[in-house]
Amino acid sequence: MHLRVLLVQDSPDDVEFMPGACAKRAFEARGQRFETAAAPGEALDALRLAALIHDVGKIAVPGEILSKPGRLSEVEFDLIKQHPAAGFDILAAIDFGLPVAEMVLQHHERLDGSGYPQGLAGKDVLPEARILAVADVVEAMSSHRPYRAALGMEAPLAEVRAHAGEKYDADVVASCVRLVEEQGFAFTP
Repeated sequence: MHLRVLLVQDSPDDVEFMPGACAKRAFEARGQRFETAAAPGEALDALRLAALIHDVGKIAVPGEILSKPGRLSEVEFDLIKQHPAAGFDILAAIDFGLPVAEMVLQHHERLDGSGYPQGLAGKDVLPEARILAVADVVEAMSSHRPYRAALGMEAPLAEVRAHAGEKYDADVVASCVRLVEEQGFAFTP
């Protein structure tokens, strides 16, 4: 299935769309959201839910690692890379009616197979997970982390643009860029 991503403008009273404490901020502008041709209605609600809970698996990662101010060791990063699978394990028993747990599992997968935890590539990566991936990268790079200051919006946009069609879905990247550059998206402090 080919993913077509469209930027749509809704009324100012609409609920903000995209990931919770983390990737939600990537697309938090009120009245702006991603909508996919493959994910209208209930599927869009499932994507919204997956976005809100995509990092639930971090509960299985020691807090000292999540808040470490310095560079992670290889072992520590390997633990971090297990959070999508841990999230899937937590959510798999819940009948969402749509593949919410799978979206959570795949949010760090990359189209070229370089992601984790499964190393999926191309069409094996769910369309919704492709959206979460771009949202997560943009939010993570533009936000403060214990190990570095926020990088602003230029660095994450350069990252996703540089790898559009390679690691990241080109349509999702284009929609993200339009949201930021043409629609004036800015994070709230």
